[in-house]
Amino acid sequence: MLKRTLLPLLALLLAAPLLAAEKTVALDWVGCGITKKAFMAELAKAYERRTGIHIVIEGGGATKGIRRVADRTVPMGGSCRPKILGAPEEIRARMNPVAWDALAVIVHPDNPVSDITLDQLRKVYEGKITNWKALGGPDKPIDLLIRRGKLSGVGRTLRQLVFNDFDKEFASDHVYKSSGPLEKAVETDPWALAVTGVSSARKRKVKLLSLNGKQPDYEHIRSGEYLLYRPLYITSNPAHPQYREVKRFINFAHSREGRAIIRAAGAVPYLDALNLIRKQREQWQEARELVRR
Repeated sequence: MLKRTLLPLLALLLAAPLLAAEKTVALDWVGCGITKKAFMAELAKAYERRTGIHIVIEGGGATKGIRRVADRTVPMGGSCRPKILGAPEEIRARMNPVAWDALAVIVHPDNPVSDITLDQLRKVYEGKITNWKALGGPDKPIDLLIRRGKLSGVGRTLRQLVFNDFDKEFASDHVYKSSGPLEKAVETDPWALAVTGVSSARKRKVKLLSLNGKQPDYEHIRSGEYLLYRPLYITSNPAHPQYREVKRFINFAHSREGRAIIRAAGAVPYLDALNLIRKQREQWQEARELVRR
């Protein structure tokens, strides 16, 4: 009798380490550098303090943040652009908006120019304005810095909102593989101009220009008065074995604590500005009208 009782107990004790090993202790996140710098590091630390689950953060860009989740290489990612309709590599990724970000026009801190209009910005990228004098600055050439390719979150959003053309070519030979090196280059080039995510730009030694007289701050982004804004996403895949834990992390991002972290990091929590969903349609319409003029 004693033997029959001890054997199942012994088997349970031997299996305990295996059961513990199955418990999620880490999640991998890969994605766009802007989302990474905007709030992921802060959110991940807070989530680990609350749950004990460590989140390993890796950059690599918005496209990687969608496609590596879609193919289940990683359980979770980040993107500053939506999926590309019809792209088979992206179909299985689920886009979960958690914040609003703005596209900020950045220049060197010593640049005397403080404001630019949307029409002027369009002409700079088309090569029709090439000198700071046309923007109220000194007689110096504009060094326009751009991202490589057309799939980056910033580049794709800029093409959509300013040109209504995802294939638009930008008039620049100063091309950077990611947002980080581009932002660093603006810190050292007194006549540089670039566009990047405001959440990461605030952590650099750069000057943010007003756009049509509005600064890309919390209130102007939340209200939609600042014209260039877009959602930031956490990507997931219901077919991944760690999907339940990813869902818990997304819920944490939307919680009161999570929203406070996102706000403190300089972005606008998605739930703080649901009115922007409707205003996004107005954005796209304004872009189409601007191109026609």
